[in-house]
Amino acid sequence: MDILVIGAAGMLGSKLAKKLVHDGLANNRIEHLTLVDVVQPQSPTIGDRSTTIDCLQRDLSDDGALVALVADRPDVIFHLAAIVSGEAERDFDKGYRVNFDGTRALLEAIRTAHEADGYCPRLVFTSSLAVFGQPLPDTIPDSQQLTPLTSYGTQKAMCELLVADHTRRGHCEGLSLRLPTIVVRPGLPNAAASGFFSGILREPLAGENAVLPVSPETRHWFASPRAAVQFLIHASCIEMAKVGPHASLSMPGLSATVGDAMNALEQLAGSDAVALIKHIPNEEVATIIAGWPKGFEAERALKLGFVAETSFDEVLQVYLEDDAPSTIVLS
Repeated sequence: MDILVIGAAGMLGSKLAKKLVHDGLANNRIEHLTLVDVVQPQSPTIGDRSTTIDCLQRDLSDDGALVALVADRPDVIFHLAAIVSGEAERDFDKGYRVNFDGTRALLEAIRTAHEADGYCPRLVFTSSLAVFGQPLPDTIPDSQQLTPLTSYGTQKAMCELLVADHTRRGHCEGLSLRLPTIVVRPGLPNAAASGFFSGILREPLAGENAVLPVSPETRHWFASPRAAVQFLIHASCIEMAKVGPHASLSMPGLSATVGDAMNALEQLAGSDAVALIKHIPNEEVATIIAGWPKGFEAERALKLGFVAETSFDEVLQVYLEDDAPSTIVLS
């Protein structure tokens, strides 16, 4: 198989690449894996050494960049590249150029190849729960209409419609996955408005202070990085006939409050760890988060075999097993 991962230098992209070269895909060996991002992705250091891996630094807004990437006719394309929520809200032009124009250019490159020789890849696109905005029910059904209240959410919603239309036209087999907020993200904080959800767990576990910009009563929808990677893998293999005509899926996850996360942290690392969290309200962040969903039914995704964690204890256990530094101190 030939696989293309766009946005491969990010956290999920790098984890996905490692999973692919280690396990293959749907019992098929991956012969060629192309990893591309605006910064140079790192080649996985584990897995099938017979896999040819190309790590490319490309600005996808450059003319012809996506046409060149599609030229090798990858069987599966994972499209993870995006400007995150907070940055997309602050920089309107950049958000639309990367999140919307980049996705449209990818789909146009695929369409051109399809018209040339019938090429029709599986395309897995990472959307977001930000495609929904208040007022919303506490638990969102699969039938909920898209009501974004941020530029980021609007861009993701528009891309979902593009993926669906190109799929309807037969240019690709596209699936848009609305990912929960991913915690605990390893490494340094990013510019996402939701980044503090990881920070209030990751930093105290490392003995460092963390800032909480919202109320502990704030409820949100979560899944671990491990679950998110498995969402992507599963979506790349699922039979499209089982999905039906509506190919945007809200992924399963955990509906929990910030207080629930802090309680799980206290159980794991003690009250001293929780004391490192400093509540410093941030109106901009709180406004963005308040407009996002608190929970989903995700019935379609669950019936299709997508699974996620059901408690913050599980989420923290995944972090300990996959990403936590050896220097953390537990109670």
